[in-house]
Amino acid sequence: MLVKTFGCAIIGIDALIVTIEVNSSKGVQFFLVGLPDNAVKESHQRMMASLTNVGYKFPKKRITINMAPADIRKEGAAYDLALAIGVMAVSEQVNADRLDQYVIMGELSLDGTLNPIKGVLPMTLKAKQQGFKGIIIPKANAKEAGVVDGIDVIGVENLTQVVDFLNGTLQIEPEKIDMGSLVREEKYDFDFQDVKGQENIKRALEIAAAGSHNVLLIGSPGSGKTMLAKRLPSILPPMTLSEALETTKIHSVAGLLGRNQTLLMTRPFRSPHHSISDAGLCGGGSFPQPGEISLAHNGVLFLDEIPEIQRHTLEILRQPLEDRVITISRARMSVQFPANFMLVAAMNPCPCGYYNHPDKECVCKEGDVKKYLNKISGPLMDRIDLHVEVLPVAYRELSDARKGEPSAEIRKRVIEARKIQEQRFAAFPGIYANAQMTPQLLQRYCVLDSQGQERLRNAMQRLGLSARAYDRILKVARTIADLEGSEHIKADHLAEAINYRSLDRDSWGS
Repeated sequence: MLVKTFGCAIIGIDALIVTIEVNSSKGVQFFLVGLPDNAVKESHQRMMASLTNVGYKFPKKRITINMAPADIRKEGAAYDLALAIGVMAVSEQVNADRLDQYVIMGELSLDGTLNPIKGVLPMTLKAKQQGFKGIIIPKANAKEAGVVDGIDVIGVENLTQVVDFLNGTLQIEPEKIDMGSLVREEKYDFDFQDVKGQENIKRALEIAAAGSHNVLLIGSPGSGKTMLAKRLPSILPPMTLSEALETTKIHSVAGLLGRNQTLLMTRPFRSPHHSISDAGLCGGGSFPQPGEISLAHNGVLFLDEIPEIQRHTLEILRQPLEDRVITISRARMSVQFPANFMLVAAMNPCPCGYYNHPDKECVCKEGDVKKYLNKISGPLMDRIDLHVEVLPVAYRELSDARKGEPSAEIRKRVIEARKIQEQRFAAFPGIYANAQMTPQLLQRYCVLDSQGQERLRNAMQRLGLSARAYDRILKVARTIADLEGSEHIKADHLAEAINYRSLDRDSWGS
C-alpha cells in the first residue's frame, strides 16, 4: 500500500513542498530515503515511542519512506508528524482521503505531544500558494501562521488530535488572526526625551531615520553613543504589512519567535558583540541560516566598538550595504537572505578613547590614532553616509531637569519626509527612501544650481572624497530638503550634508 503526505523544507527564508511517500509491504524493516539528516532519521524511534504511548501501533511491516525531491536536504525533527501520519495511514489507523489537502508539520515528543517548530510562516505561505486547503501544525505555532489569509490553519496539541481530525471524529476551528486587531502602536523602552543635550547628534539621527542612511558615531567613552543608538528605532516610521511579514519570516526561520507570537510589528534592533564571527554576522552553516544583518532587516544593526571587530568580518558588510541582500554560496546550493538594514556604528577616536576630548588628555603614541582608525577600510567608510562626532555632555546640561523633545515628535517629521519619498519613488519598485537612489535617480532628483555645484566641488577637493562619497552627500542633502518640505536642494541643505562627511580620518591624526 502507498500513501502520500506533504511537508515543507526551508530554503533561505522560503519554503519548498516536500512529498513524503510511505509504502508498506511484507517484512519487518524500516527505510527512510530522500537525503534526510540525522535528526530526520531519528524520527523512527520517536514515532515508535509516540504511537505506542498514545495507544496506536507501529506496523510490523516493511516500511519504505521517500522524501521528494531527493536532491534537497531535509533537516530537523519538524517532519515527525507528517512521517507518523503517513505510517499510520498505510496501516489503516488514519483515513488517507484528506491527506492530499493538508501540509503537515510538527515535532513529536515521546508522549505524543507536539513541540513548536521553526519556519511556520513561510511554510504556510507556500502551502497557500500551492493550493492546499490547510496546514496542520503545533498549537504553539498557530497564531504565527494565522496571519495568512485564505488557508485553514489547524493548530493541534498532540498526535491524537491530528488522527481524530483526519478521521472526521474531531472538529478543529481554524486559527484566524484579524489583522486589523493587531496592535500597531509600538512601544519602546528608550525615548529621546531622556537625552540631555546632544542636539546635533539628535539632528543627525533624525536625518538618518528620514532617509534610511547609515551612521558612524565617533566619541570618547561615556559620551552617549550607545544610548543614542538605542533610541533610533523609536523615531523610525512604523513597518508596513509587507515589511512585517518579511521580517517575521526571517525571525521564524531563525527560531526567534516566541510561542503564540503573530507578526513582528516593531522594527528589529540587533546589537551583536564585537567578537562576532563571519557566519554570525552574514549567516551561514552547512544548511545556511540568517545572520545578524538579515535579522536586522527593515530595522537597525548597531555595531559598537567597530574597530574591535575582525577586519575581514567587517568587509562582509560591503556587499549587503550596497545591494541590500546577502548571498551565501555552498557546494550544493546558493541561498539569498534579505539585508535591508540601517547600519549604526560606534567607535572611540583612538585606542585610549580620549583623542580630541575637551578635558582629558590622550595618552596614545604618535601614529596610533591613524592606525586605529584605519582598522575600518576606506570602501566601508564610504558606504556610511553620516560621520558624526559625539562630544561629552556638559554638567549644566546633565543637571537640567527639563525633558528633551520626545521621540514621538521627531517621528512625525520623519514620517512626513518618508511620505514625500514614497510618492517620489512610487514608480520605482524596491526603492522607498533616499539612501536607495540609483545614479539615474540622483541625476533626476538631486539637481544642484551653479553655487551648489561649486561648493560641492570644493568640498570634494578639500576632503579628498570618492565618487561614492559624492553620491552619499547628494542623498543626505536630498533628505535634509525633504525634512524641510523643500522641492529643491538649497545651499544650506548641501552645507549640512557636507559637514557630515568632514570627519575625515586624516583630520583626526594630524
